[in-house]
Amino acid sequence: MTEITDRQRTELVQRALQARERAYAPYSKYRVGAALLTESGEVFEGVNIENAAYPAGICAERSAVFGAVSSGQRTFRALAVATQNGGTPCGSCRQVLAEFGLDTLVLIVDAGGQVVAETTVHDLLPKAFGQDSLGLR
Repeated sequence: MTEITDRQRTELVQRALQARERAYAPYSKYRVGAALLTESGEVFEGVNIENAAYPAGICAERSAVFGAVSSGQRTFRALAVATQNGGTPCGSCRQVLAEFGLDTLVLIVDAGGQVVAETTVHDLLPKAFGQDSLGLR
């Protein structure tokens, strides 16, 4: 598991909570914020964005990852995910996170800022489908 400092942990939790306030969730009312720490030390935030055509929306975790990758980042250290009740990333988000590192630390945070779970992408998605599955490594 990737280690991060207490300062980094606090910053990620706070930024995920702040991002959650900007989520666009008029249908489910389930706002999610994410803060992703890259290996270079940059933090990318993401929010869930719903759409009346439900499949057109995006989760906060993937929003953060896609922003980071669009900026040239490919290696992640940690992700904080803030929801009302400490919900975990969905299957699609777990698969996207696995693409960039199974050892990424994942902090699951409730609306009060309490870390309710600390895990890794590997633990969230054991036996992940990846480059090895395609014979690319």
